[in-house]
Amino acid sequence: MKGEVPAVPADGLTTRQRRNRPLLIVHTGDGKGKSTAAFGLALRGWNQGWSIGVFQFVKSAKWRIGEQTALETLAEVHTSTGAGGPVEWHKMGSGWSWSRRTGSDDDHAATAAEGWAEIKRRLAAETHTLYVLDEFTYPIAWGWVDVDDVVATLAERPGHQHVIITGRRADPRIIEIADLVTEMTKINHPFDQGQKGQRGIEW
Repeated sequence: MKGEVPAVPADGLTTRQRRNRPLLIVHTGDGKGKSTAAFGLALRGWNQGWSIGVFQFVKSAKWRIGEQTALETLAEVHTSTGAGGPVEWHKMGSGWSWSRRTGSDDDHAATAAEGWAEIKRRLAAETHTLYVLDEFTYPIAWGWVDVDDVVATLAERPGHQHVIITGRRADPRIIEIADLVTEMTKINHPFDQGQKGQRGIEW
């Protein structure tokens, strides 16, 4: 079963070409684990020596999740030993996805637009092998980033660049062009029983 697929398309590509095709991946849905899964893939990419670029769109600059510390530590390992690949972590937002209390909407919109412009520059320059656009669905849904521009840019990105987008309510136009879409569905959650977030689980 290893590496087998249910159908082989008549596209003229070799097995090697199909094995090395850049993917657009979307993790969406109301369930927990969208970002966690994306960061897990970033760990795999680091192990392959890929250049990793993480771009968080709505987390506060004051909030530091465990994956950031882990991946930045791996970046230091790469710099000092050559193992793995380089990692960059950028925070493109200044507020929370569920409250947006810090700063005005105009501030958030400008920050998101600047963040997307930087990602476009990096895609054009083929800077990274893997881009994690964490919670990128929200600035798109709020109209801060133009979805048609996102679709065109990602569909036409050059070279071998994987892109992962996380967040609830992914725009149908992005889902349509994505190669891999996973919807996280909540069955049970500790928050529903009034439990607070835990170290090592939520951050």
